[in-house]
This record gives sequence, C-alpha cells and structure tokens, in this order.
Amino acid sequence: MKFSLAFTFLCLSLFVKGQERYTIYEGKLQEMANSQPGLDQKVDLSVNDMSIQDLIRGIANTNAVNISVDNSLNYRVITNFSGVTVSEVLIFLARKYDLDLTFTGSIITVSAHYIPPPAPIEIVAKKIQVQYDTLTKTLNYELNNDTLSQVAMAITRQSNVNFVIAPELSNKLVSGFVQQLPLKLALEKLAISNSFSISETDTNIFQIDKKEVDASTKDPRRSNDKKLSPVSPGLDLNYNDDSTLVSVTANGVTIAEVLSRVSADMHKSFFLFSELKGNANLHVNDFSFDNLLRYLLNGTEYTFKRDSIIYLIGDRNLEGLRRTELYLFRFRTVDKILDIIPAELKKGIDIKAFPDLNGFILSGSQPRIEELKSYLRDIDQVIPVIQIEVLIVDVQNTKTLSTGIKAGLGDKPISTGGTVFPNVDVSLGSNSVNNLIDGLNGFGFLNLGKVTPNFYVTLRALDQQGVLKLRSTPKLATLNGHEAKLSIGRTEYYLEIQSSVVGVQNPFPVQSQNYKSVNADLSLTINPIVSGDEQITLEIAVKQSNFTERISQTAPPGTITRDFQSLIRVRNEEMIVLGGLDENSTNDSGEGFPLLSRVPVLKWLFSSRTRAAKKSKLTIFIKPTVIY
Repeated sequence: MKFSLAFTFLCLSLFVKGQERYTIYEGKLQEMANSQPGLDQKVDLSVNDMSIQDLIRGIANTNAVNISVDNSLNYRVITNFSGVTVSEVLIFLARKYDLDLTFTGSIITVSAHYIPPPAPIEIVAKKIQVQYDTLTKTLNYELNNDTLSQVAMAITRQSNVNFVIAPELSNKLVSGFVQQLPLKLALEKLAISNSFSISETDTNIFQIDKKEVDASTKDPRRSNDKKLSPVSPGLDLNYNDDSTLVSVTANGVTIAEVLSRVSADMHKSFFLFSELKGNANLHVNDFSFDNLLRYLLNGTEYTFKRDSIIYLIGDRNLEGLRRTELYLFRFRTVDKILDIIPAELKKGIDIKAFPDLNGFILSGSQPRIEELKSYLRDIDQVIPVIQIEVLIVDVQNTKTLSTGIKAGLGDKPISTGGTVFPNVDVSLGSNSVNNLIDGLNGFGFLNLGKVTPNFYVTLRALDQQGVLKLRSTPKLATLNGHEAKLSIGRTEYYLEIQSSVVGVQNPFPVQSQNYKSVNADLSLTINPIVSGDEQITLEIAVKQSNFTERISQTAPPGTITRDFQSLIRVRNEEMIVLGGLDENSTNDSGEGFPLLSRVPVLKWLFSSRTRAAKKSKLTIFIKPTVIY
C-alpha cells in the first residue's frame, strides 16, 4: 500500500513538473521573440511522414531562427499547421514528443527529454514473527503467508536447530499461530496446517518434505484426475490423465509459485531471464501449459517464448523475447492505416510502414503483436469500387419571329437584293422604289413623285425555329466513401485596363492591359457509400453556369448559374434521373412610326418587330454499379 501511494505521488509530481516545464518554455520563447521576430512569424505547412529534424530545420531556415536539433531524434511527423506561430509549433512538438528546449543566448536546442532516475525506494523486508525461549525451549510464531525457507532461517538463528528443505518447498508460503509450545510439537503443528511433512533425522536436524497424498482421502469429485498436486494455501492444481491439461485455482499466490508447481508437474523446462513479481488470482479448467502461461502473464510486464522444449520467460523488452515480423495487407493499402489504430494497441510496439510490400513491420512482445494483428485482420476488408455511368442531356429549343418594313436615307445609293424564300429579307434601292412608284402613278389622281438616289426600303418576314441536343456520357469510378468529380466548361476572356500616374514633378499617365478569364461550366460531384445489402447512398451536387451577353465589347460576360444538391439511396445498377434545371427566356421588341405603329393592320406597314423565345432543359441520368 505504501509503495502504491509513493508511486502515485511520484507520477503526479512528474506530471506537475512537466506542465511547469512547458510554461517555462513559453515564457522564454516570448522573451526571445523581442530579439528574434521569426518566433512570432505565422507558418502554414502540411507534412506527411517527415522526420522531426527536417521539419524543425526547415522552419528555422524559413523564419531566420537559430535552432539546433539533436541527431538522436528519430520521430516521423504527420501533421498540418495553419496560421500558427513558430513558438506555438515548438511548444506543440515538445508536448507531443516529450522534448526539452534549452536556451543558450539566441540559440534554441531541441533534444529528447531527460528524466533523472528516481531515488531507489527502500523496501523493508518483512519481519518473521518467530520467538524461541532458550530456557523453557518453547517456540512462539505468528505467520501469515511467509516463505518457508525464511521461517526456517529465523527459527535456526534463535534455536540453533537446522532444517533440510526439499527444493520444491523453499518458496512455499506458510501461515500459523502457536504460543509457548515445545519446539518439536510447534513444528509438527506448522507442518499439519500447511500440508508438508517434517521429521527429525538427527539431533537438532529436521527434514521438511512434500506430504504424501493418501489415495483413500482423495476427493471423489476428482476421481478422473491422474495427479493431484500437494495442497498449499490458496493454490489448487488438478491434471488430466496424460498431464497435458491442468485446472488451476489460485487466490493471492505468487506467479512464480504457480509457474514452478505446474512446470514441475507437467515436466516443462523453463529459463527465467528476470525475477517474476506479482500475485495471481485465477480459476481455469483444462488449460494447456502454453495457454496457462499466456493468461498468467497477460497484463504483466513479462512474456514468454518457446524455444524447442524450453520456455524462455522474462521482461517483454529483453533481447531474445522480442519478436519482429512483417504483416501484409490483402485488401487495403497501408497508407493512413497507422492513424486509425487505437493508441492502446500501439503501446509497446514499434510499427513501421513498408509501402513496397503494402504492410507493417511490427516489433515487440508476442502477445501485444498478436492483439494488434487481430485488429488489423478485422479492418483488412475488401473496399467496394463503384463505377458511375453519367448521361448528361441538355436540350435547347429556340423560336424567333421578325417582321416589318424599314425605310430611310443612306450614305450612298444601294442596289436591290436579298432573299424571298424560305424567308423574306429584301432591300429595295431608289431605282426599284421609283419603278414601283411609276407603276402606281396614273391611277386616277395618284401621283407620288420620285425618291432621292440614297433612299432605300427593307422588307423582312422571318420565322426561325431550332432544337439543339447536347449529350455527354462519361464514366467515373471511385472507392467507397470517396468523391468522384466531373467538370465540363468553357472559358472566355475580357480586357481590363488600369490607368495610373507616375512621377511627382513631371507626372505622366501609364496604362496597363490585362486579359482576365471567366469560367462557365457544368460540374458534377458524387460521393457514393455502399451498405451491407449493396444499397448505395449517393450524395450528389450539380452546378451549371452559362454565359450571357456582354454589356460592351471589352466587358466581362454575364453568367447564369443553376445548381442543386441531393441525397438519395438506390439499389445496385439502378438508374436515377435528375432534372429540373430549366431556363426560359422571352424577348419581344419593336420600333415603328408614332401612332401608326399601334394601329391594327397598319402597324405591319409602319413598324418592325422581333419576338424570340428560348427554352433550355438539363437532365442527368446516373447509374451506379458496385464492382470489386
């Protein structure tokens, strides 16, 4: 209990000191920013699998900061910074990778954090409560899970009685309480209560052996067991007929004793690299020796490795007990897998990505590697590939009606010409008009006279209709949960003129001309997500823009934008239709002689009119297909 409280206090003090350390760093960096403005410069960077040395050196060179990096740092950095200062980046790296920042003048040194070893905690050996009265030759003891060898040593020191202990009983835990009993009787009571035998082989020499189990007193519920290990407090062992499986019940028994008893009974050889500490509390039935070791050492700092017929047992990080292997992915790529592994599974394991073989190099203890491999096998699943067929249909329907008569005086005489069929668009010169007037003169009192040589008349009767269909049939493919994008567009340019005045005493104007671009396009973004029954959820975003007329020759064109977003679910290979992006425009304009251009019938002779209608409809067909 005292050790646990001391350890907790030590961890808490280290945490507080760590927080104070970062506060000191922040204050020191703020002081240095006065002489090194680069510390307050903001940086925007994104790195993927870059060494921490190259990252810090690049920041130092770019912002003119004196930084020295310890060559022993071998961290690989995957991070993204936007709009943060150099000081904030240094504090972040120090916190995340437990680094030290030391300051020498204007030089900042970055190195691994050094933690001085804690002062050794003095562990006071438990005092064996044994008292021997040399006058009355009686023995008192009060024992509670004390080692038999230590109890015998304490009795020998006080009574000069020697003990010979069987090797397998030296670490046996014994308990008992007697007061003022003769030495031999007190020892017999201790043997009976703790299930071992004791006999006096010579004067002042006692021999301690395992107690033989009487077959007649064997528990009838264990009549099928081949072997029953001698009963000791808190530990009960039973074996099957060929001693290949063991059933263990242990309550507060040391791991070392369980291992020693079971290995001896099952004839297993082992080699200890380090002392096993800790107690075991378990109840298992029919376990092999390997399974018992796996569960017995799970959660401790020990592990085992089987070398032929010998089991090597010791600390997980010891040479010879570490395991290094290559795990290969079957369906997924190794890229970004490291980011989704829980932190608990990565503890105690060195993981290196090996893109050349699409796998990980794992180094650590065997139980932890097996736990990590089980997780990797669970996420190593086939990722569906979705092929998306897109049919884009854009239908434009236009209708224009233009009629009227126009007369006027030109700069020079014009000749008669134009078309009569299928549409009327004729221009009459002065000669043709005079001939027409001559044909009309002479009817009664009608005499119209002549027109001037530059006079002209234009007759127009035009009816236009058109239907335009545009089709595009692209095919896209993407992984499940990843966006597929399509863009079809057009770019136009307009002239931008900038004027400025240069000079003070003799100013003169300067003009610069730049052509700038304007885009109008059709963009389609689809994000498919496949469920277990191959239902496909599609997140669709469509945006269409078109150019309109320019207000002047050098002005940028206007744009009309149509867009929508949709979230739908369809079956595999089922086609959906997205429509509704319609555009309608109507133009009705005319000019004519005042008043007469508004009189019915006469308005066709004294005006010119144009009617135009345009309809545009965009329809998109989408068909997703899951392929593997």
